[in-house]
Amino acid sequence: MSRLRDNRSVLACLIAGSLSAFVCGFGVGGCGNREAAGGVSADPVASTVSSGDVTSNGQGAERVGDSRSAGCGCVHGSAGSSGTMMPNGAPMSFASLARAADPGVVTIQSRSEKVFGRGRNVVAEGLGTGFVYDVSGLVLTNNHVIEGATEILVRFAGGRSVGAEVKGADRHTDVAVLQLGEVDGLHVLPLGDSGAIEVGDWVVAIGNPFGLSHTVSAGILSGKDRTKEDVRGLDASGYFNFLQTDAAINQGNSGGPLLNLRGEVVGINTAIRANANNIGFAIPIDMVKVLLPILVKDGKITRSALGVVVKPVDSVTAGRLKRTDEKGAWVTDVGPGSGADRAGLRPDDVIIEFDGKVVDEPNALRWWASLAGVGNTVTVKVARGTRTFDLKVLLGQLPDSALQPSNDPQRGP
Repeated sequence: MSRLRDNRSVLACLIAGSLSAFVCGFGVGGCGNREAAGGVSADPVASTVSSGDVTSNGQGAERVGDSRSAGCGCVHGSAGSSGTMMPNGAPMSFASLARAADPGVVTIQSRSEKVFGRGRNVVAEGLGTGFVYDVSGLVLTNNHVIEGATEILVRFAGGRSVGAEVKGADRHTDVAVLQLGEVDGLHVLPLGDSGAIEVGDWVVAIGNPFGLSHTVSAGILSGKDRTKEDVRGLDASGYFNFLQTDAAINQGNSGGPLLNLRGEVVGINTAIRANANNIGFAIPIDMVKVLLPILVKDGKITRSALGVVVKPVDSVTAGRLKRTDEKGAWVTDVGPGSGADRAGLRPDDVIIEFDGKVVDEPNALRWWASLAGVGNTVTVKVARGTRTFDLKVLLGQLPDSALQPSNDPQRGP
Protein backbone atom coordinates (compact mmCIF):
# COMPACT_ATOMS: atom_id res chain seq x y z
CA MET A 1 0.00 0.00 0.00
CA SER A 2 1.42 3.35 -0.95
CA ARG A 3 2.00 5.83 1.85
CA LEU A 4 -0.45 8.60 2.30
CA ARG A 5 1.05 11.95 1.39
CA ASP A 6 1.51 14.85 3.74
CA ASN A 7 -1.15 17.51 4.15
CA ARG A 8 -4.00 15.26 3.18
CA SER A 9 -6.95 13.94 5.13
CA VAL A 10 -8.36 10.47 5.47
CA LEU A 11 -11.55 9.40 7.15
CA ALA A 12 -10.95 7.53 10.35
CA CYS A 13 -12.72 4.25 9.81
CA LEU A 14 -11.77 0.62 9.67
CA ILE A 15 -13.06 -2.10 7.44
CA ALA A 16 -13.04 -5.42 9.20
CA GLY A 17 -13.73 -9.02 8.29
CA SER A 18 -13.18 -10.37 4.81
CA LEU A 19 -11.95 -7.04 3.50
CA SER A 20 -9.66 -6.26 6.41
CA ALA A 21 -6.73 -5.85 4.04
CA PHE A 22 -8.36 -2.77 2.58
CA VAL A 23 -7.46 0.18 4.76
CA CYS A 24 -10.39 2.57 5.27
CA GLY A 25 -12.06 0.36 2.81
CA PHE A 26 -15.30 -0.45 1.08
CA GLY A 27 -17.22 -1.49 4.14
CA VAL A 28 -20.89 -0.71 3.90
CA GLY A 29 -21.60 1.75 1.14
CA GLY A 30 -18.01 2.85 1.31
CA CYS A 31 -17.87 2.74 5.10
CA GLY A 32 -15.30 5.45 5.35
CA ASN A 33 -14.03 4.92 1.86
CA ARG A 34 -11.93 8.08 1.81
CA GLU A 35 -8.19 8.31 1.58
CA ALA A 36 -5.67 10.98 0.84
CA ALA A 37 -3.87 11.41 -2.45
CA GLY A 38 -1.56 8.56 -3.21
CA GLY A 39 -3.41 6.37 -0.72
CA VAL A 40 -5.33 3.21 -1.35
CA SER A 41 -8.88 3.39 -2.61
CA ALA A 42 -10.81 0.62 -0.89
CA ASP A 43 -12.51 -1.01 -3.80
CA PRO A 44 -14.23 -4.30 -2.94
CA VAL A 45 -12.45 -6.03 -5.79
CA ALA A 46 -9.04 -4.42 -5.86
CA SER A 47 -7.11 -1.59 -4.31
CA THR A 48 -6.20 1.27 -6.61
CA VAL A 49 -4.04 4.32 -6.09
CA SER A 50 -6.16 7.47 -6.10
CA SER A 51 -5.00 10.46 -8.11
CA GLY A 52 -7.00 13.14 -6.32
CA ASP A 53 -7.02 14.34 -2.76
CA VAL A 54 -9.54 11.71 -1.67
CA THR A 55 -11.51 8.86 -3.08
CA SER A 56 -14.88 8.39 -1.49
CA ASN A 57 -17.77 6.01 -1.84
CA GLY A 58 -19.59 7.30 1.23
CA GLN A 59 -20.41 10.60 2.79
CA GLY A 60 -22.50 11.31 5.86
CA ALA A 61 -25.65 12.36 7.60
CA GLU A 62 -26.60 13.72 10.99
CA ARG A 63 -29.61 14.14 13.13
CA VAL A 64 -30.36 15.29 16.74
CA GLY A 65 -33.34 14.47 18.81
CA ASP A 66 -34.42 14.82 22.39
CA SER A 67 -31.26 14.50 24.44
CA ARG A 68 -33.05 13.36 27.56
CA SER A 69 -30.63 12.54 30.32
CA ALA A 70 -32.30 9.43 31.72
CA GLY A 71 -29.57 6.97 32.50
CA CYS A 72 -26.86 9.20 31.03
CA GLY A 73 -24.53 8.75 33.98
CA CYS A 74 -22.56 11.76 32.85
CA VAL A 75 -19.86 13.11 35.10
CA HIS A 76 -20.45 16.72 36.02
CA GLY A 77 -17.63 18.87 37.29
CA SER A 78 -14.25 19.49 35.79
CA ALA A 79 -12.97 15.94 35.63
CA GLY A 80 -15.43 13.78 37.46
CA SER A 81 -15.09 13.02 41.13
CA SER A 82 -12.98 14.84 43.68
CA GLY A 83 -9.33 13.97 43.85
CA THR A 84 -8.91 13.74 40.06
CA MET A 85 -7.57 17.26 39.55
CA MET A 86 -4.02 18.42 40.01
CA PRO A 87 -3.39 21.71 41.83
CA ASN A 88 -2.96 23.56 38.52
CA GLY A 89 -6.39 22.40 37.34
CA ALA A 90 -5.15 19.71 34.96
CA PRO A 91 -6.87 16.31 35.15
CA MET A 92 -4.94 13.69 37.10
CA SER A 93 -7.14 10.94 35.64
CA PHE A 94 -9.92 10.56 33.08
CA ALA A 95 -11.00 7.26 34.62
CA SER A 96 -14.29 8.42 36.14
CA LEU A 97 -15.32 10.19 32.96
CA ALA A 98 -14.48 7.19 30.78
CA ARG A 99 -16.24 4.80 33.18
CA ALA A 100 -19.40 6.91 33.13
CA ALA A 101 -19.50 7.48 29.36
CA ASP A 102 -18.38 4.10 28.05
CA PRO A 103 -21.74 2.27 28.44
CA GLY A 104 -23.29 4.74 25.98
CA VAL A 105 -20.64 4.15 23.30
CA VAL A 106 -21.33 1.37 20.80
CA THR A 107 -19.49 -0.59 18.14
CA ILE A 108 -21.30 -0.53 14.80
CA GLN A 109 -20.88 -3.52 12.51
CA SER A 110 -22.28 -3.01 9.04
CA ARG A 111 -22.71 -5.44 6.20
CA SER A 112 -23.48 -4.91 2.54
CA GLU A 113 -23.69 -7.07 -0.52
CA LYS A 114 -23.00 -5.89 -4.03
CA VAL A 115 -23.21 -7.63 -7.37
CA PHE A 116 -20.42 -7.08 -9.87
CA GLY A 117 -19.77 -8.25 -13.40
CA ARG A 118 -20.97 -11.72 -14.36
CA GLY A 119 -23.20 -11.89 -11.31
CA ARG A 120 -20.38 -12.11 -8.79
CA ASN A 121 -21.56 -11.19 -5.27
CA VAL A 122 -19.16 -9.43 -2.93
CA VAL A 123 -19.99 -9.13 0.76
CA ALA A 124 -18.32 -6.31 2.65
CA GLU A 125 -18.24 -5.72 6.39
CA GLY A 126 -17.50 -2.42 8.07
CA LEU A 127 -16.64 -1.43 11.61
CA GLY A 128 -17.17 1.96 13.21
CA THR A 129 -18.33 3.67 16.38
CA GLY A 130 -21.49 5.42 17.55
CA PHE A 131 -23.20 6.55 20.73
CA VAL A 132 -26.71 6.55 22.18
CA TYR A 133 -28.09 10.08 22.52
CA ASP A 134 -31.77 9.43 23.21
CA VAL A 135 -33.64 6.94 25.43
CA SER A 136 -35.94 6.07 22.52
CA GLY A 137 -33.03 4.13 21.04
CA LEU A 138 -31.45 6.71 18.74
CA VAL A 139 -27.74 6.40 17.97
CA LEU A 140 -25.50 8.96 16.28
CA THR A 141 -22.66 7.97 13.97
CA ASN A 142 -21.05 8.95 10.67
CA ASN A 143 -22.94 8.37 7.46
CA HIS A 144 -19.89 6.77 5.86
CA VAL A 145 -19.97 4.05 8.52
CA ILE A 146 -23.41 2.77 7.46
CA GLU A 147 -24.07 4.08 3.96
CA GLY A 148 -25.39 1.31 1.73
CA ALA A 149 -25.75 -1.15 4.61
CA THR A 150 -28.14 -4.05 4.22
CA GLU A 151 -27.59 -5.14 7.81
CA ILE A 152 -26.47 -3.17 10.87
CA LEU A 153 -25.57 -4.63 14.25
CA VAL A 154 -24.85 -2.44 17.28
CA ARG A 155 -22.75 -3.94 20.09
CA PHE A 156 -22.49 -2.51 23.61
CA ALA A 157 -19.56 -2.68 26.01
CA GLY A 158 -21.08 -5.53 28.01
CA GLY A 159 -21.37 -7.71 24.91
CA ARG A 160 -25.06 -7.10 24.20
CA SER A 161 -25.85 -6.85 20.47
CA VAL A 162 -28.91 -5.16 18.97
CA GLY A 163 -30.07 -4.83 15.37
CA ALA A 164 -30.53 -1.30 14.01
CA GLU A 165 -31.96 0.53 11.02
CA VAL A 166 -31.07 3.87 9.49
CA LYS A 167 -33.48 6.50 10.80
CA GLY A 168 -31.98 9.39 8.85
CA ALA A 169 -28.77 10.24 7.08
CA ASP A 170 -27.06 13.11 5.30
CA ARG A 171 -23.89 12.42 3.37
CA HIS A 172 -23.15 16.12 2.90
CA THR A 173 -22.43 16.50 6.62
CA ASP A 174 -21.42 12.85 7.17
CA VAL A 175 -23.94 12.29 9.96
CA ALA A 176 -26.39 9.43 10.43
CA VAL A 177 -29.00 8.44 13.01
CA LEU A 178 -29.78 4.79 13.75
CA GLN A 179 -32.87 3.38 15.44
CA LEU A 180 -32.16 0.45 17.73
CA GLY A 181 -34.48 -2.53 17.62
CA GLU A 182 -34.42 -2.79 21.43
CA VAL A 183 -34.50 0.21 23.74
CA ASP A 184 -34.41 -1.26 27.26
CA GLY A 185 -31.63 -0.28 29.66
CA LEU A 186 -29.96 2.26 27.40
CA HIS A 187 -27.24 4.56 28.68
CA VAL A 188 -27.56 8.00 27.07
CA LEU A 189 -24.71 10.42 26.47
CA PRO A 190 -25.83 14.05 26.85
CA LEU A 191 -25.19 16.45 23.98
CA GLY A 192 -23.07 19.41 25.04
CA ASP A 193 -22.29 22.84 23.63
CA SER A 194 -19.51 22.83 21.04
CA GLY A 195 -19.69 26.60 20.83
CA ALA A 196 -18.68 26.93 24.47
CA ILE A 197 -15.59 24.72 24.34
CA GLU A 198 -12.37 26.66 23.80
CA VAL A 199 -9.09 25.91 22.11
CA GLY A 200 -6.86 24.41 24.78
CA ASP A 201 -9.69 22.68 26.69
CA TRP A 202 -9.32 19.00 27.50
CA VAL A 203 -11.30 16.50 25.39
CA VAL A 204 -11.69 12.71 25.44
CA ALA A 205 -12.39 10.38 22.52
CA ILE A 206 -13.88 6.89 22.86
CA GLY A 207 -14.05 4.49 19.94
CA ASN A 208 -12.86 1.32 18.26
CA PRO A 209 -9.54 2.12 16.56
CA PHE A 210 -8.38 -0.81 14.46
CA GLY A 211 -11.07 -2.94 16.10
CA LEU A 212 -9.77 -2.34 19.63
CA SER A 213 -13.18 -1.75 21.14
CA HIS A 214 -13.88 1.01 23.66
CA THR A 215 -10.45 2.59 23.47
CA VAL A 216 -10.12 5.89 25.35
CA SER A 217 -7.75 8.67 24.32
CA ALA A 218 -7.37 12.20 25.64
CA GLY A 219 -5.98 15.48 24.39
CA ILE A 220 -6.94 19.09 23.92
CA LEU A 221 -9.06 20.99 21.46
CA SER A 222 -6.43 22.21 19.00
CA GLY A 223 -8.59 24.38 16.76
CA LYS A 224 -12.11 25.27 15.65
CA ASP A 225 -13.90 26.21 12.43
CA ARG A 226 -11.80 23.96 10.20
CA THR A 227 -13.41 23.91 6.75
CA LYS A 228 -12.90 21.81 3.65
CA GLU A 229 -10.11 24.21 2.74
CA ASP A 230 -8.30 23.13 5.93
CA VAL A 231 -9.18 19.44 5.72
CA ARG A 232 -8.10 18.80 2.17
CA GLY A 233 -9.75 16.22 -0.04
CA LEU A 234 -13.32 16.47 1.20
CA ASP A 235 -16.25 16.74 -1.18
CA ALA A 236 -16.67 20.39 -2.16
CA SER A 237 -20.46 20.02 -2.06
CA GLY A 238 -20.34 19.10 1.64
CA TYR A 239 -20.79 21.27 4.72
CA PHE A 240 -17.85 21.13 7.11
CA ASN A 241 -16.88 23.18 10.15
CA PHE A 242 -14.69 20.79 12.12
CA LEU A 243 -13.27 20.85 15.60
CA GLN A 244 -9.60 19.88 15.59
CA THR A 245 -8.08 17.77 18.36
CA ASP A 246 -4.83 16.03 19.19
CA ALA A 247 -6.64 13.25 21.05
CA ALA A 248 -5.66 10.08 19.20
CA ILE A 249 -8.23 9.26 16.51
CA ASN A 250 -7.58 6.30 14.24
CA GLN A 251 -9.32 4.04 11.78
CA GLY A 252 -12.40 2.70 13.55
CA ASN A 253 -13.04 5.83 15.62
CA SER A 254 -15.43 7.19 12.99
CA GLY A 255 -18.78 8.11 14.52
CA GLY A 256 -17.58 8.03 18.12
CA PRO A 257 -18.02 10.83 20.66
CA LEU A 258 -15.59 13.60 21.47
CA LEU A 259 -16.35 14.52 25.09
CA ASN A 260 -15.68 17.51 27.30
CA LEU A 261 -14.74 17.01 30.94
CA ARG A 262 -18.42 17.03 31.95
CA GLY A 263 -18.94 13.86 29.92
CA GLU A 264 -20.98 15.74 27.31
CA VAL A 265 -20.60 15.10 23.58
CA VAL A 266 -19.12 18.13 21.83
CA GLY A 267 -18.27 16.44 18.54
CA ILE A 268 -18.51 13.33 16.36
CA ASN A 269 -15.05 12.01 15.46
CA THR A 270 -14.83 11.85 11.69
CA ALA A 271 -11.48 12.43 9.99
CA ILE A 272 -7.72 12.45 10.45
CA ARG A 273 -4.85 14.03 8.57
CA ALA A 274 -2.63 11.36 7.13
CA ASN A 275 1.08 11.25 7.92
CA ALA A 276 0.61 13.73 10.75
CA ASN A 277 0.88 13.29 14.48
CA ASN A 278 -2.47 13.49 16.23
CA ILE A 279 -4.40 15.82 13.96
CA GLY A 280 -7.99 14.68 14.07
CA PHE A 281 -11.29 16.31 13.20
CA ALA A 282 -14.78 16.09 14.69
CA ILE A 283 -18.14 17.42 13.54
CA PRO A 284 -19.26 19.99 16.15
CA ILE A 285 -22.34 18.81 18.00
CA ASP A 286 -24.05 22.20 17.64
CA MET A 287 -24.04 21.64 13.88
CA VAL A 288 -25.52 18.19 14.39
CA LYS A 289 -28.27 19.50 16.66
CA VAL A 290 -29.59 21.69 13.86
CA LEU A 291 -29.99 18.66 11.59
CA LEU A 292 -31.30 16.10 14.06
CA PRO A 293 -34.98 17.12 14.19
CA ILE A 294 -35.13 17.10 10.39
CA LEU A 295 -33.35 13.77 10.02
CA VAL A 296 -35.48 12.05 12.63
CA LYS A 297 -38.70 13.38 11.10
CA ASP A 298 -37.95 13.22 7.38
CA GLY A 299 -34.96 10.87 7.14
CA LYS A 300 -33.06 13.31 4.94
CA ILE A 301 -32.21 16.99 4.52
CA THR A 302 -33.94 18.98 1.77
CA ARG A 303 -31.79 22.05 1.27
CA SER A 304 -32.77 25.55 0.22
CA ALA A 305 -30.70 27.88 -1.93
CA LEU A 306 -30.30 31.53 -2.88
CA GLY A 307 -29.27 30.64 -6.42
CA VAL A 308 -25.76 32.10 -6.47
CA VAL A 309 -22.20 30.87 -6.77
CA VAL A 310 -19.86 32.44 -4.23
CA LYS A 311 -16.15 32.61 -3.47
CA PRO A 312 -14.04 34.12 -0.68
CA VAL A 313 -13.06 37.76 -1.07
CA ASP A 314 -9.30 37.91 -1.61
CA SER A 315 -7.13 41.02 -1.50
CA VAL A 316 -7.19 41.51 -5.28
CA THR A 317 -10.97 41.19 -5.47
CA ALA A 318 -11.43 43.45 -2.45
CA GLY A 319 -9.41 46.17 -4.12
CA ARG A 320 -11.24 45.85 -7.42
CA LEU A 321 -14.65 45.94 -5.73
CA LYS A 322 -13.62 48.85 -3.46
CA ARG A 323 -14.03 46.79 -0.32
CA THR A 324 -12.18 47.87 2.82
CA ASP A 325 -11.84 44.29 4.08
CA GLU A 326 -11.94 40.70 2.80
CA LYS A 327 -15.08 39.63 4.65
CA GLY A 328 -18.25 38.40 3.02
CA ALA A 329 -19.16 36.09 0.14
CA TRP A 330 -18.23 37.28 -3.34
CA VAL A 331 -20.95 36.47 -5.89
CA THR A 332 -19.35 35.13 -9.08
CA ASP A 333 -22.51 33.90 -10.78
CA VAL A 334 -26.29 34.18 -10.39
CA GLY A 335 -28.58 31.39 -11.54
CA PRO A 336 -31.05 32.60 -14.20
CA GLY A 337 -34.58 32.69 -12.80
CA SER A 338 -33.40 31.93 -9.25
CA GLY A 339 -34.58 33.79 -6.19
CA ALA A 340 -31.34 35.75 -6.18
CA ASP A 341 -31.82 36.68 -9.85
CA ARG A 342 -35.38 37.87 -9.30
CA ALA A 343 -34.29 39.87 -6.22
CA GLY A 344 -31.63 41.73 -8.21
CA LEU A 345 -28.36 40.15 -7.07
CA ARG A 346 -25.53 40.51 -9.61
CA PRO A 347 -22.07 39.07 -10.16
CA ASP A 348 -19.45 41.01 -8.18
CA ASP A 349 -21.92 41.77 -5.38
CA VAL A 350 -20.59 40.85 -1.95
CA ILE A 351 -23.08 39.33 0.50
CA ILE A 352 -22.23 40.63 3.97
CA GLU A 353 -25.32 39.58 5.94
CA PHE A 354 -27.87 36.77 5.69
CA ASP A 355 -31.10 37.16 7.66
CA GLY A 356 -29.39 39.35 10.26
CA LYS A 357 -26.28 37.18 10.60
CA VAL A 358 -22.92 38.60 9.57
CA VAL A 359 -21.31 36.68 6.70
CA ASP A 360 -17.55 36.56 7.22
CA GLU A 361 -16.88 33.91 4.58
CA PRO A 362 -18.78 31.77 2.02
CA ASN A 363 -18.98 28.55 4.06
CA ALA A 364 -21.17 30.19 6.69
CA LEU A 365 -23.47 31.56 3.99
CA ARG A 366 -23.79 28.14 2.33
CA TRP A 367 -24.74 26.53 5.65
CA TRP A 368 -27.33 29.15 6.64
CA ALA A 369 -28.89 29.33 3.18
CA SER A 370 -29.15 25.53 2.92
CA LEU A 371 -31.22 25.26 6.10
CA ALA A 372 -33.33 28.42 5.93
CA GLY A 373 -36.15 26.53 4.23
CA VAL A 374 -37.43 26.17 0.68
CA GLY A 375 -40.09 28.80 -0.02
CA ASN A 376 -39.03 31.12 2.79
CA THR A 377 -38.05 34.74 2.15
CA VAL A 378 -34.83 36.01 3.69
CA THR A 379 -33.16 39.41 3.91
CA VAL A 380 -29.73 39.60 2.33
CA LYS A 381 -27.46 42.63 2.85
CA VAL A 382 -25.36 43.30 -0.22
CA ALA A 383 -22.30 45.48 -0.83
CA ARG A 384 -22.09 46.77 -4.39
CA GLY A 385 -19.15 49.08 -4.84
CA THR A 386 -19.36 51.64 -2.04
CA ARG A 387 -23.11 51.09 -1.46
CA THR A 388 -24.80 48.61 0.89
CA PHE A 389 -28.47 47.71 0.74
CA ASP A 390 -30.95 44.96 1.62
CA LEU A 391 -32.68 42.58 -0.78
CA LYS A 392 -35.55 40.20 -0.10
CA VAL A 393 -34.82 36.79 -1.63
CA LEU A 394 -37.30 33.92 -2.01
CA LEU A 395 -35.36 30.69 -1.45
CA GLY A 396 -35.65 27.86 -3.91
CA GLN A 397 -34.61 24.23 -3.55
CA LEU A 398 -30.95 23.40 -3.99
CA PRO A 399 -30.85 21.22 -7.12
CA ASP A 400 -29.49 17.70 -6.92
CA SER A 401 -26.69 18.64 -9.32
CA ALA A 402 -25.31 21.04 -6.71
CA LEU A 403 -25.21 18.22 -4.15
CA GLN A 404 -23.25 15.72 -6.20
CA PRO A 405 -19.65 15.01 -5.14
CA SER A 406 -17.47 17.63 -6.76
CA ASN A 407 -14.06 19.22 -6.59
CA ASP A 408 -15.47 22.51 -7.81
CA PRO A 409 -14.74 25.11 -5.11
CA GLN A 410 -17.30 27.47 -6.60
CA ARG A 411 -20.35 25.42 -5.67
CA GLY A 412 -22.68 27.91 -4.06
CA PRO A 413 -25.78 28.29 -1.92
